[in-house]
Amino acid sequence: MCLAIPAKITELKEGSLASVDILGVKRDIALDLTPQAQLGDFVLVHAGFAIEVVDPDYAQETIDLIMQFPELAGDDVPQPMSAAEAEALR
Repeated sequence: MCLAIPAKITELKEGSLASVDILGVKRDIALDLTPQAQLGDFVLVHAGFAIEVVDPDYAQETIDLIMQFPELAGDDVPQPMSAAEAEALR
């Protein structure tokens, strides 16, 4: 099963690329499908592409659900973050 996971854009790069934070894991992704995405935005990432810009509250709700079912996100899922860490992502 594949799913799109929320990520926060931490750096915009040349060539429609960006660095994102996905549950504490840093990844580079393509913004070709979401050219409107800006630094600090949350995007849904699937197969290395941002597929949609999403509201921070929606992103956090989704992250909270994923953390309840770590087997959905694979081996890269860290331990659940504290409320303070989650707030810092907003």
